[in-house]
Amino acid sequence: MLGLNRRLRVYNSQATMRRRSFLGSLSASLIAASHRLPANRNVKWAVSANLWNHFNPVAFTDILDVMRDTGFIGIRITQFPGILQKYQITTTQLEAELSKRNLQIATISFGGPTHDPAQQTKVLDDAGKAMDFLASFGANRLVVFSPSRRLPEAQSDTAFRTMCQTFNRIGELAVEKGFRAGLHNHLGQMCEKPEEIDHCMNLTDSKLFGFSPDTAHLHLGGSNVVEMFQKYKSRLVMMDYKDATWTTPPAGFTDSNGKVVEPEVAKFLSSIYDLGDGEIDLPGCHRVLKEIGYQGWNCVDLDAARRGPRASYERCGNYVVNTLEPIYS
Repeated sequence: MLGLNRRLRVYNSQATMRRRSFLGSLSASLIAASHRLPANRNVKWAVSANLWNHFNPVAFTDILDVMRDTGFIGIRITQFPGILQKYQITTTQLEAELSKRNLQIATISFGGPTHDPAQQTKVLDDAGKAMDFLASFGANRLVVFSPSRRLPEAQSDTAFRTMCQTFNRIGELAVEKGFRAGLHNHLGQMCEKPEEIDHCMNLTDSKLFGFSPDTAHLHLGGSNVVEMFQKYKSRLVMMDYKDATWTTPPAGFTDSNGKVVEPEVAKFLSSIYDLGDGEIDLPGCHRVLKEIGYQGWNCVDLDAARRGPRASYERCGNYVVNTLEPIYS
């Protein structure tokens, strides 16, 4: 009888351990499921280095660590080539740090005086250098910004047409190098409003020059975002997803690094939100990507991160996993 009781105690103890082990593994599985990273299959997710300009300086490797930990595997390089000097990192070092973390360079934010015929040769030379840099990292997309709309010499139809001619020349160069180039719409630039974007698309060759839309700048500039995606779906090169709602900034608004900014910039930064927190129909945009079987980069280009870059990209990653990837991944 004593032997039987001992065996029962051993059995019960083992059963309890098995239950605890099962519950522990179940809990771990649930936690892991709630923190799944973006799949990065057809749609590959990137960040923009520009966000970190709004915060106190960090090492470039800190940016890469945030990317690795949140599942955003690509980066859009901004302020090229000066960014290399800013972060005191060489091309060789950058390549090594990216490789360590299985990360990639998605594109460069490229801009210049494309409206000025006297500077077209230099613009094309700079575009070629940017694409050569990208090609060395395996990238093949160039995002092209239009000049500031506030320049006196930019405020004419002639300047607009010259800009579009230069865009076509950049597109020709891109095709020669195995790239695709496309317009990135932006507030405060010559291609801000829907009619300006349409005019640019009409004046450029669809075989040479595409569209790299930014959802927040589309929305805040007066466009219907999903309609723009649908209208130019055959010309999509890549895109920026960020959410937005026009928001009046609080009095005495400062940037995340404590820098006082002008009212117009303060209003813009106050109007940018993590994915899902604004009023843009991002699922509608994603259904367009599914419709065309899109394969390429999608940059979550935050200009504001109210609780810091890591927290914002964790939240955006959860939105990607839970809301967008069920539509198309």
